[in-house]
Amino acid sequence: MIRLLLVDDERMVCAHLRTILGGAEDIDIVGEAYDGAEALEQVVRHRPDLVLLDLHMPGVDGLTALRRMVRLDAPPKVVVLTTIDTDDHVLRALHTGAVGFLLKDTPPEDLVALLRVAVEGNTVLSPAAARNLIGASAARETARREARHTIRDLTEQETRILACLGEGLSNAQIAARLHLTEPTVKAYVSRTLTKLSCTNRTQAGLIAHNAGLTPH
Repeated sequence: MIRLLLVDDERMVCAHLRTILGGAEDIDIVGEAYDGAEALEQVVRHRPDLVLLDLHMPGVDGLTALRRMVRLDAPPKVVVLTTIDTDDHVLRALHTGAVGFLLKDTPPEDLVALLRVAVEGNTVLSPAAARNLIGASAARETARREARHTIRDLTEQETRILACLGEGLSNAQIAARLHLTEPTVKAYVSRTLTKLSCTNRTQAGLIAHNAGLTPH
């Protein structure tokens, strides 16, 4: 079961999400929070696997709550769900530690499927957010130079692994593409994240995009 916490200052949104997600047999909604401070309390209390987090809330906003969540021991995976889709918001959320960024108008059947992917630590982005992210990253030459400097010590195989992370591939998909076993891929991913000082696959994927390792 995926233990899920809903965080949105609009109770109607939480009710709507409960209706959408409550029918999924493998999703257990363990609680709701209506601001960032309450979200942190609920994360500590319920230890969810996944948090669906709105960015714009009164008091402690979503980004501040996200920064605090990722510092917890065994933090949950966090997917940002919002009506606003801009380069700045996408990048800030992902750099802060979110594994995904989805719009509130994501079709219900897609939302359930994407949350199942996100809880495994894989990157999930709305199509518009993905386009904006890639476009913004490619346009920033300084970021590209920094990313290429960051990956300079990776081996050839680790660089291939990083390129796959930039495409949002799962371990199984990477294994199939590179003709490796999944345990081998898992070890490579762990070593690559450590070398890059990344806390999750999404942050490594951003480096891959900035370094030009992924198709634009």
